Amino acid sequence: MNKFKDTDMQAVIGWILRAGVLVSMSVIFIGGVIYLYRHGQTHVDYSKFVGVPDFVSNPGGIIQGIFTLRGRAIIQAGIVLLVATPVIRVVFSAIGFIMEKDFLYTAITMLVLFIILASMISGHAG
Repeated sequence: MNKFKDTDMQAVIGWILRAGVLVSMSVIFIGGVIYLYRHGQTHVDYSKFVGVPDFVSNPGGIIQGIFTLRGRAIIQAGIVLLVATPVIRVVFSAIGFIMEKDFLYTAITMLVLFIILASMISGHAG
């Protein structure tokens, strides 16, 4: 029986990273095109600061904005995908270590994943 090797797992992880970056880049590009199409001729007043709209700061607003083809929401979704790519890599690394029965690295990877998720949930990064 053909065993899954370490080099196979490295190839899968490399593919995940490349695909994640390409997909997020494509989503951001599409969102940028839509945003420029709708707002490209808008005059910007730099004398007062207008922050980011509320709908791009929560998942529900981003999803609704995607379905209504709002450029900023699509750009924000691409950024979320880009940030999620290394997290997915950590998950697949843990799976690879479990398959190799390397329990020390599995534990270390799970600790890293826990720290990442705790930072994301609590809002305290770094």
